[in-house]
Amino acid sequence: MPLTPEQRQEIEDLRATPRPTLRAVSEGMEKHLYTAYPVLDHGFVRVVDYMGDDNAITQAARVSYGKGTKAVSNDEGLIRYLMRHWHSTPFEMCEIKLHVKLPVFVARQWIRHRTANVNEYSARYSILDREFYIPEADQLAAQSVINNQGRGETLQGEEAARVLEILKADSNRAYDHYEQMISDEGQAGLARELARMNLPANIYTQWYWKVDLHNLFHFLRLRADSHAQYEIRVYADEICKIVADWVPYAFGAFEDYRMGGATLSGKAIDCVRRMLKGEEVSQETSGMSKGEWREFIGVVNDPK
Repeated sequence: MPLTPEQRQEIEDLRATPRPTLRAVSEGMEKHLYTAYPVLDHGFVRVVDYMGDDNAITQAARVSYGKGTKAVSNDEGLIRYLMRHWHSTPFEMCEIKLHVKLPVFVARQWIRHRTANVNEYSARYSILDREFYIPEADQLAAQSVINNQGRGETLQGEEAARVLEILKADSNRAYDHYEQMISDEGQAGLARELARMNLPANIYTQWYWKVDLHNLFHFLRLRADSHAQYEIRVYADEICKIVADWVPYAFGAFEDYRMGGATLSGKAIDCVRRMLKGEEVSQETSGMSKGEWREFIGVVNDPK
């Protein structure tokens, strides 16, 4: 169950009492407030609050640059200019606060993005629910033979069934022991802060995560990428949909310049110029290593 009855009641109460405001409002974001979007088997993402919109970005830029922006006649053009030239401060004027329910191992990967404010559900004070992430069969894959932190071929048939059974059995066994340790049964019982250490990394946790738009774009550029781990990518994909409605001009520029663009080294740009002149360029004449050349050709021939 993604939301508890108490959380659902809180959301219904908030929806039932809208308030007038003088602050900047994004109509696209308003429709996402108090809506929990399911992710994975028990997780979700929902917007708790936000600040700013596309106009907040251009307003901040024009205050900062003054007359220097007068050649840019519209907000979308200015935002694209800011994104194209890596001006980060105006995007920091927008913020979003998300309530996320996610497996612990995903949370530990997510928390690597340190430029945010986080408050996580505490298993020192509260008892965690018996909710574990169990992958769908098509997400069970062997270790990649070419990428030490990636997946290879999907497991099939009996092997997939065996892995799923292990995951379910181990998760439930660990939770059974967790319950036994914290229950008193006439004795004191183990402290929750100690009992939690026996729980597996696929148990669900929750947190409030507040981040500005500049740093959120950095998170999405890495985690919504096709090479990101599936379990965090699906959260990033859901957040992308929300951000696209919140700041459509900024998200459009982000898609174009960050998600759909590519960064080329000086050697790579030199190779492109030589190719445009009709010269045949190889890895040996490029000045690049084999790895650099392989990535460069991947961008030139097939950016996807």
